[in-house]
Amino acid sequence: MSKKQTEIKKENRHPSQWETIGKVLRYIGHYKIFLLLSLSLAVLSVILTLWVPKLTGQAVDCMIGKGAVDFTGLKDKLGKILICVVLTGLAQWLMNLCNNRMTYDVVRDIRNDAFRHLEHLPLKYIDGHPAGEIESRVIADADQFADGLLMGFTQLFTGVATIVGTLGFMLSVNVPIAVIVVLITPVSFFAAAFIARRTFAFFKEQAQIRGRQTGLINEMVEGQKVVKAFSQKDQVVARFDAINENLRETSLKATFYSSLTNPTTRFVNSLVYTAVGVFGALMVIRGSLTVGMLSSFLSYANQYTKPFNEISGVVTELQNAIACAARVFALIEEQAEEPDAEDALAPTAFEGAVRIEDMSFSYTTGQKLIEHFHLDAAPGQKIAIVGPTGCGKTTLINLLMRFYDIDKGAICVDGTEIRKLTRRALRSGYGMVLQDTWLKSGTIRENITMGNPDISQEEMVEAAKACHIHSFVSKLPQGYDTVISENGEEFSQGQRQLLCIARVMMSHPSMLILDEATSSIDTRTELKIQKAFNRLMEGRTSFIVAHRLSTIRTADTILVMKAGRVIEEGNHKELMKRKGFYYQLYQSQFLGQAI
Repeated sequence: MSKKQTEIKKENRHPSQWETIGKVLRYIGHYKIFLLLSLSLAVLSVILTLWVPKLTGQAVDCMIGKGAVDFTGLKDKLGKILICVVLTGLAQWLMNLCNNRMTYDVVRDIRNDAFRHLEHLPLKYIDGHPAGEIESRVIADADQFADGLLMGFTQLFTGVATIVGTLGFMLSVNVPIAVIVVLITPVSFFAAAFIARRTFAFFKEQAQIRGRQTGLINEMVEGQKVVKAFSQKDQVVARFDAINENLRETSLKATFYSSLTNPTTRFVNSLVYTAVGVFGALMVIRGSLTVGMLSSFLSYANQYTKPFNEISGVVTELQNAIACAARVFALIEEQAEEPDAEDALAPTAFEGAVRIEDMSFSYTTGQKLIEHFHLDAAPGQKIAIVGPTGCGKTTLINLLMRFYDIDKGAICVDGTEIRKLTRRALRSGYGMVLQDTWLKSGTIRENITMGNPDISQEEMVEAAKACHIHSFVSKLPQGYDTVISENGEEFSQGQRQLLCIARVMMSHPSMLILDEATSSIDTRTELKIQKAFNRLMEGRTSFIVAHRLSTIRTADTILVMKAGRVIEEGNHKELMKRKGFYYQLYQSQFLGQAI
C-alpha cells in the first residue's frame, strides 16, 4: 500500500463509540470529586425516594378498616415521608449543581484543547478545510456534546441507582415477585441496544452534514458581495437547499429510530406492571402479602421500570453527543505541524543572508510546482519576484516563512537551515504585508503594535505618519484607542492595508516580505508609501512580490518565475535589454502589447 493510500485510509477511519467514550472519561477524570459527589448524591436521592413507597405501604397497613386506624403509627410514617421528600429534593438540587459544574468544565477543557490545537495545525490542514466546518466542530458540536453529557449525568446516574435500589427493596419485600420483574425487564435492554446501534450512524452523519451546512453559510456570508455581483443567488440557494434536504432526511431517520426506544421500553414496562399486579393480587388473596405491601410493590414496579424509559432517552441523546464529540476529538487529534528540533536555535535578530539550494516543493503529491529552485540573497538586498498567476510567487513566500516545509533542498538564513531555527524566531525575523489584510477585533493601537507592544507613543505616531494613517486615525472619536470590529469592516480596503503596513513598520523586522502590499492603495498614496518602504527596506533583506512592475524597478535583483522555475534573473535594466519574458510582461502593462 502506498504512503498516500495509507494517509487516506487513516483520514477516513472513524473511531468507535467506545474509543470516543474513553476519551470523554479521561476528561471527566480531572473532576473526580464532582463525579463521586454526584454519584453519592444520586444514591442518597434514590434510597430516600425508594424508602417512601415502603413507608406508604406501612401507612396503608395502619388503616386496617373502619374504626381500626393506628393514628400514632400513621403520624410517624407521614412524618418520615415528609423528611424523605425534603432531603430528596435537597440531594437532587446539589447533584444537579455538581453535574452542571462537571459538564461545562469538561466541555470548556475540550474547547480549549481544540482551539489551542488549531494554533499548532499546519496550514495545509487549514487550507484544506472550510473555515465554517472547523468552527462547527469547536462551537456547534461542542454544544451538542454538552447537552447530551449533561442529560447523561443527570438521568443516567439516578436511573441506574434507581434500578439497583428498587430491585433491592423489592427483594426485601417479596422475592418471587421481584424475580418475575427481573426476568421480564431484560427485553427492554435488548430493544434499546438494537435501536441504539442504528441510531448512532445517523447522528454521526447528521453532525457531518451540519458541519458542511455551517461551512456553506460561513462561505456565503463572507462572499455575499461576490455572490450578488455574479447573480449566483439561485445557485447558492439550490446548494443550500440540497444540503438542508439531506440534513432533514438524515435527521428524520435518526429521530425515527431514536423515538422507537421510548414506546418499546414503555410496552415492556407495562408488562412488568401487569405481572406485578396479577401475581401480587393472587398473593394477597392467599394471605401471603398485605394490601399495603402490594401497593408498595406496584409503586416499586413503576419506579423500577421508569428509569428504563429515561435511560433509553438518555442513550439517544448520548448517541448524538458521542457523534459530535468524535468530530471534536478528530480535530484535536489531527496531526500537528512538526515540532521544532530540541536543539533549534532562536536568534533575536538576523543579518538577512538568505540562500535557497536546489529546492523543490508541491502542495499535492504528483503535481509539480516549484522544482530545483536556487536563490542567493545578500544582507540588505531587495529581491523582487514577478511572473504570471500560479507560477509559485506566493508559495515561495510561504516556504520562506516556513508555513509549509519544502520537499527537497534547503533554505538557509545567515547560513543556518531554517528547520534548525525555531519557527517563532524565524517568523519574528520577518515583517510581512500580504495582499489579503487581516485585523483583529480590538483597538487600532492593539492592531498596529501587535509585533512590538512595547513601542512608545512617539515612535508609534512617527511610524503612523510615515504610513499615512495618522491623519485618518486622529479624526476617529477615540483616536488610536478606537475599537474596531473583526477585520476592520468600518474601514476601506486601502485603509486596512495601510494599518497592516504600519503594523510591520512598528515591529522593526530584520527582513521584509511584501506580497502585493500596495495593491489596494491609490497611485498617489502608493508613491508616498513607496518612499516609506524604501526607508524601511534600507539595510534589510526584502522580498517583494508584485504584479505592478513599476513598483520593483529599483530592486537589486528581479526573479522572473514561470511554472515554478526562475527563467530570468537580473535588475530592471538588464532584463529590459534582454527583451525576454520580463520585457514582454513590462510591455504588456505599459504599452498594452500582448505577451
